[in-house]
Amino acid sequence: MKKTTRRDQNTETGQGTRDKLFVIVLAAVSMIADIAWAGNAVAAGAPDSSPTRGKLIGAQVVTHPEWFIQSFLDIPEDAAAAGGEGRHAILFFDSPGCPYCYKMIEENFKHSWYTDFIRENFHTIALNIHGDREVAFNEDLHPTEKELARLLNIRFTPTMLFLDSASKTVLRIDGYRSVDNFKQILDYVHEKAYLSAGLSEYLEAKSLPAVYTLRPHPDFQPLSDLSRVKTEPLMVIFEDKTCTACDALHDNLLPLDSTRELMKDMTVVRLDAQSDQIIIDVTGRETTPKQWARELELTYRPGIVMFDAGKEVFRIDAFRYTFHFQQALRYVVERQWQNYERYSDFASAHREAVLDSGVDVNVQE
Repeated sequence: MKKTTRRDQNTETGQGTRDKLFVIVLAAVSMIADIAWAGNAVAAGAPDSSPTRGKLIGAQVVTHPEWFIQSFLDIPEDAAAAGGEGRHAILFFDSPGCPYCYKMIEENFKHSWYTDFIRENFHTIALNIHGDREVAFNEDLHPTEKELARLLNIRFTPTMLFLDSASKTVLRIDGYRSVDNFKQILDYVHEKAYLSAGLSEYLEAKSLPAVYTLRPHPDFQPLSDLSRVKTEPLMVIFEDKTCTACDALHDNLLPLDSTRELMKDMTVVRLDAQSDQIIIDVTGRETTPKQWARELELTYRPGIVMFDAGKEVFRIDAFRYTFHFQQALRYVVERQWQNYERYSDFASAHREAVLDSGVDVNVQE
C-alpha cells in the first residue's frame, strides 16, 4: 500500500479545487448563454409571459367652438345672464378622448345647419367630468367639476343640462344625439315647451315620419307579462316607426356573436313604444308600451332599459358604439351593478382590465 505524503495530499487538494472552479466557470458560462439566448428570443419575437398592454383606439381630441362661454363657473350667474338675453344655458359635460363628445361638437355645434341658432339662443358652457375647477352650482354647492359629475350621476359623455334663468334644470340629455333629433330638443327648450309637456310628449305631437319597420330577432321573447321574469336580468328594447337609429341597432350590434353571448343570459323583449296593447310591467302593473315608455321618460329610440329582480339597473338612451354597448350589457348580465354603484367606475375598471390583458380597445367601432 502506497503511503500518501503531504505533497500528494496537496496535489489532490489542488486538483479538487481546480475541478470545482471549472464547474463554477462552466455554470457561469451556461447562465450567460441562457440569458443571451433569452434576450435574442425576445428580440426575435418569441412569446413573453407578461402581455404587452393593449392600445386604446378611437379616442378623439375635442376642440370646443370659440363661441362657447368662457365662464367663471358661477352657474346661477351664468344662467341669469343667459335668461336676461332671452336664452337658456347649456352645461356641456365632456371628457378627454370621448368619441361621442367629438361627434356631437363637430356635427351639431360646429357644422350643422342650425349652428347659428345655437349661438343666438343658448349660452353653452363646457365642463370636464374629470376636471378640478371649482363650480358654484348653487348657493350651497361648490364642488369641483369631477365631484359635480359624480353628484349628478353622469354616466355618459356628453351629458347636457339645459337651465332656465333661475338655474333650474329643465331638461337633461345623456349621450350623443343626431343632428335632426338634437334640433328637436333645442326647439323644445327654446319654445319653453317644458312648461306644459315632457319631451316625449312633445316629440309625439310632432307627428314624425315613419322611417322604420319593426324587425324580428331570434333572441326576442314574446312576453306580455314582464313581471314573470324573476331569476335573470330583463332587457326591454323600445322601438317605434319613427326610429332613425333602429336599423343600425339590428345591423351592427344585435347580430354580433359577442352581443348574443351576453344576451343569452337575459330575457330580451322588444316593445313598440307607440303601441296601446295591454302589457304587465315589471312591477305587475297593467299598462301599455306607449304609457310605460312615457313614464320611463324615454326620449331616444331605440331606448333600452335593463332590469334585475324588478328593479331598473341601467338604461341605454343614446347612441353607443359596440364596445360601450356590450360593456353596458356586461354591467347588468354579470351583475356588476352589485359591485359598482356607479356604472362609470365599472366601465373604467373593465376597460383597464381589457387593456392590461393585452387586447386593444376600439371605442369608436
